[in-house]
Amino acid sequence: MKFRKATESDIDNIMGIIRQAQEYFKSQGIDQWQNNYPNYETIRDDVRNDNGYVLLKDKIIVGSVAAILGEEKTYKDIYDGKWISNNEYLTIHRLAVDSDYKGLGLSSIILNNIEDICLNNRIFSIRIDTHEQNIPMQRFLEKNGFEYCGIIYLENKDKRIAFEKIIG
Repeated sequence: MKFRKATESDIDNIMGIIRQAQEYFKSQGIDQWQNNYPNYETIRDDVRNDNGYVLLKDKIIVGSVAAILGEEKTYKDIYDGKWISNNEYLTIHRLAVDSDYKGLGLSSIILNNIEDICLNNRIFSIRIDTHEQNIPMQRFLEKNGFEYCGIIYLENKDKRIAFEKIIG
């Protein structure tokens, strides 16, 4: 397995994985990643801003994620709870794994690599949000040491549940 920064030539492959996730959510009645989000421009911006990463197995992209250092503006206000820390943090967005490779622990491998990025940058907190109906992601987060913190609202006012993990 190799984890590396995504390049513009990876975008079509990443979008293939994103489309699989969008179809999965739709089939499960989960209103997450619908309405043309994330789209090509979103992923391109991740790459251009040095926030996009891919996981490769035998030179094939099997997973992707955006890992963003710095403040996430939608995390400024949290309701019905509070963040664990007030320290600098990394935000995870758009974590997705190719459906042909689900169940192999690839999301955990991606998370381990993100934790390494944090530690290398002396950041000891990771935050993430997900749709309240995305139970598989919530289970994954709890299994990997994230704690439920409360409710946040995206820029479009969609409700998300927020988690944080302290590392180090």
